[in-house]
Amino acid sequence: MGQDEGHPPITGAGDGILTLPDALVDGDWLAAHLGHPDLRVVDIRGYVRTTDLGGGRQRAEYLGARDEYDAGHIPGATYVDWTADIIDPDDPVPAQIAPADTFARAMAERGIGPESAVVAYDHTGGHFATRLWWALRYHGHDRVAVLDGGWNGWVTAGRPVTTDLPTVPAAAFTPRLVPALRAGVDDLAATVGHPGPPAPRIIDARDREQYTGATRRGPRGGHIPGAIHLPSKALVEADGRWKSLPDQRAVVEAAGIAPADPVIAYCNGGVTATGVLFALHRLGYGDGANYDGSWNEWGERADLPVEEGAPGQE
Repeated sequence: MGQDEGHPPITGAGDGILTLPDALVDGDWLAAHLGHPDLRVVDIRGYVRTTDLGGGRQRAEYLGARDEYDAGHIPGATYVDWTADIIDPDDPVPAQIAPADTFARAMAERGIGPESAVVAYDHTGGHFATRLWWALRYHGHDRVAVLDGGWNGWVTAGRPVTTDLPTVPAAAFTPRLVPALRAGVDDLAATVGHPGPPAPRIIDARDREQYTGATRRGPRGGHIPGAIHLPSKALVEADGRWKSLPDQRAVVEAAGIAPADPVIAYCNGGVTATGVLFALHRLGYGDGANYDGSWNEWGERADLPVEEGAPGQE
């Protein structure tokens, strides 16, 4: 997908640096630029597999898909396991983003440096890819885009695949954290306790059943009090490709979010929420924050308030 609605290209630091046309690129653009020395393609395929425990309870398992990468990937792509390579193993909350030094090392090992234009893909170009998009930008690297249609779209179009493991030169990745892009539990608790402007709008990116509390992961169901329900899946087509920007804008406006609103998005583990933040960024709404702990943290804390049901629901 090219630019539309005037979204600016993502430029480099100087002449000759590869320019990303948008935060979302299509397979034609990527195929035309494979082999460019500035390009780094990252395969971040993975899964959240749920088990029904009965009584509206679910158990979630976080999985990478390294075996699928080994069986075939886009030429030149390196692999990032979202459950291991870019998480903090010492954080009691699952799947929290890695400390800056750990994240920097993972990027440097994959050849990502200051001039690298990164294109991330998962199965469809969905929330695992947007998780890496968010993580790179949180660490100060804006030259990153998501492949629309992801691996599935690439293969369906008959584009080249390989099992060869690429050799990429190590790079120097210097993290420059952007704290405004990540929210903590205290930020959310303060917002809930003191509503009204200029408090951020809280967006719940999970499915309706989890938002209302009809299904739950962990001891409590429902949502953070006052949270707007805007499921990330409402922003994509049935095949996982992103909806057009006008269609995304209609979804966002229907949820009652205005361009000037400060936003904090959450889900279960700070992954699906990045899909909402990605859409808002491309729409020109500005950069919201990701509550990385999300329901994996909030739902476990008996001292924090929850609401069940949906607005207007008896």
